[in-house]
Amino acid sequence: MLYRRFGRTELSMPVFSCGGMRYQQAWQDLPPDQIQAPGQENLAATIDRALSLGINHIETARGYGSSEMQLGWVLPQYPREQLIVQTKVGPSADPTEFERQFEQSMGHLKLDYVDLLGIHGINTREHLEWTLRPGGCLDRVRQWQAAGRVRFVGFSTHGPRDVIVEAVRSNQFDYVNLHWYYINQTNWAAIEAANQLDMGVFIISPSNKGGLLYEPSPKLAELCQPLSPMVFNNLFCLSHPQVHTLSLGAARPSDFDEHLKTLDLLDRAADYLPTIRQRLEQAAMEAFDREFGLGEGRAWLRTWEQGLPSPEEVPGNISVRTIVWLWNLVKAFDLVAYGKMRYNLLGFGDHWFPGKRGDQLSELDLRPCLAKSPHPDRILHILTEAHQILADSQVKRLSQS
Repeated sequence: MLYRRFGRTELSMPVFSCGGMRYQQAWQDLPPDQIQAPGQENLAATIDRALSLGINHIETARGYGSSEMQLGWVLPQYPREQLIVQTKVGPSADPTEFERQFEQSMGHLKLDYVDLLGIHGINTREHLEWTLRPGGCLDRVRQWQAAGRVRFVGFSTHGPRDVIVEAVRSNQFDYVNLHWYYINQTNWAAIEAANQLDMGVFIISPSNKGGLLYEPSPKLAELCQPLSPMVFNNLFCLSHPQVHTLSLGAARPSDFDEHLKTLDLLDRAADYLPTIRQRLEQAAMEAFDREFGLGEGRAWLRTWEQGLPSPEEVPGNISVRTIVWLWNLVKAFDLVAYGKMRYNLLGFGDHWFPGKRGDQLSELDLRPCLAKSPHPDRILHILTEAHQILADSQVKRLSQS
């Protein structure tokens, strides 16, 4: 395993973390007697494999159902000083409720302290205000830090970039968990801001949210040769020293195997990344040339998101930017399965994935809200076509399943 300094925490963080949202039995809390032996044995074997590989950062959350409780039957078996344990608790307007959730987490984990406590889901300015205001959630965390129950505090986020940057620049957090990977580089400014303040940077779900890379489209697989899309994306992320660790949501011990191929390539990233990135960019440009006319692909890639409104600014709360982004991925890389997964979450993801899909397009006039876009007519056509390609049955977030 390779390790990086996790910002101001000074923790030696493995470049891969063992995320705890896929090996648990249920996405709801369960009575202990409902945990089945095969599932618990699989979780224990997954943790044992992670630790044998040097992946000693175990990451979970109060919102991950039975994950904390099941980990609480495993983690105390290992020397505590060899583990880096992170859990996360959602912000609350009522700090007493936030404290209740934290105590539940600690009771399940059966640990005297956690190394990292994340405020789980600072996705809106309201969440940030609940956290930072006097007497709010962060003040409770400071008390737990003083008592030795929490070493470092950070936050996780699925929010818009401006909210993330605002939270980072508050300089109240030691690290951040956020999304950033090849197909979605929007949050780079937040990563740079975090580095300026010496914060740890943890990338959430690069293989799932980064394009369902464990089941890549044949086109993407071909474009990433001689690497798998999963290894390419890992190498892309970790080739940036500003990134410290990638979360691997392992469901079983073997799920680490493909990721491990990245480690021997890190010092040779320049031998692979430029060629593959050029191939991906060329494929995207050619796809958009076919759509819009010869020579239009490059201009589209440069300007497509200019002036696009937020869901709150759109009739019907339609998530215009997200839908156009997903359409781009379908056209460029045939990421239809990924597009369907994300598109059909719109309207059901709350603040974790805001906005709605285009069910009401024929009934709404979107032209006024697209006035700042250089491509209003094209955007309207794309929204309609994306709905035709991607609309399917409702998809829930894993924690809602």
